[in-house]
Amino acid sequence: MSSEPVSVFHTVREVRAWREAQRTLGNTVAFVATMGALHAGHIELVNLAATKCDSVIVSIFVNPAQFAPHEDLATYPRTLPEDIAKLGALPHTLVVFAPSAQEMYPRGITTDRSLQRGTFIEVLGLSEMLEGGTRPHFFRGVATVVAKLFHIAEPHAAVFGQKDIQQCCVLRAMIADLHFPLKLVVAPTVRDPEDGLALSSRNVYLTAEQRQRAPAFYRGLRRACDLFAAGVVDRSRLIGAVKQEATKEGLDIEYISLSSPDDLSELQQVGSAGAVLSGAWRMGSTRLIDNVLIGFEF
Repeated sequence: MSSEPVSVFHTVREVRAWREAQRTLGNTVAFVATMGALHAGHIELVNLAATKCDSVIVSIFVNPAQFAPHEDLATYPRTLPEDIAKLGALPHTLVVFAPSAQEMYPRGITTDRSLQRGTFIEVLGLSEMLEGGTRPHFFRGVATVVAKLFHIAEPHAAVFGQKDIQQCCVLRAMIADLHFPLKLVVAPTVRDPEDGLALSSRNVYLTAEQRQRAPAFYRGLRRACDLFAAGVVDRSRLIGAVKQEATKEGLDIEYISLSSPDDLSELQQVGSAGAVLSGAWRMGSTRLIDNVLIGFEF
């Protein structure tokens, strides 16, 4: 357990002073971006980050720019004291950056895109795919805030989770396009050891009955992986396996995709480059996502 309290910064100036001190000490820095409500999946990202660099900085910021007006910005769980306590229990050299919306968006920010002012980043050709079909605002908000955080923290490595696979693809492209001098590290999805449901801050919204049914989507993903291992590469059979398991439990499927790891375009079959098998579904008002990588590693 850490013997000292975690330093918590709220301003860009504080982070930059800390970063300069790290540079003077010759320390490398790893970065983990979160929106708080930390669970075991986030902790695994921090643990992995600590193996990559000398020091770790964890951001905790619920980013308004990646929410639409009708989404759950107001009710998204905010548990900063508990999050800091969890991070403080880790045996790593780390600090927390927990800025205000005003600090991150000096010209102000609203969830209404038509009223937004200032500088935003869009990764065209990737942001519109998959999740972008129903959340066209989302990756614009993600790319913008992550670029700001990279600029502020100047990390050598940044660790993100595979559960948000499209986010990883978008950020990989942004890092290359904008020449950020850092390595993107993608960590495996952390799952409930009993039923395989991907850990998510939004799981707290599920009722007991919904929580019992939710893992059906992952069972379908695993069944598709088994089919691929047996030689099946056809889109309809792989997606059909997921759909069959999900519909058994009455999941409200938003989409199921078999896409290229490079540009997220839809595939008719899995080729030598592999594929991302992913999807989204709703349990009442709660929207969940999951994926598996078929025939490749990120």
